[in-house]
Amino acid sequence: MSGMRHGLFCLGCCWILMALLFVGGLMNLLWIAALALLVLIEKRPSLGRPHEPCEPRAALVLWGAVTLICA
Repeated sequence: MSGMRHGLFCLGCCWILMALLFVGGLMNLLWIAALALLVLIEKRPSLGRPHEPCEPRAALVLWGAVTLICA
């Protein structure tokens, strides 16, 4: 029962990532590798830092700002 509950929680919070992986996998293997690298960076240990790593979030915010400016 606990495994089913955990699976449903994971599906509920990560459904958009799963959809991106499915669509990206059908389109381009390079995008899947980039998403896997992003997940790996987010899931790595904090290496003694008390807070979560913010590099992926900062990179996405920067990418969004550049996209808005250049569009």
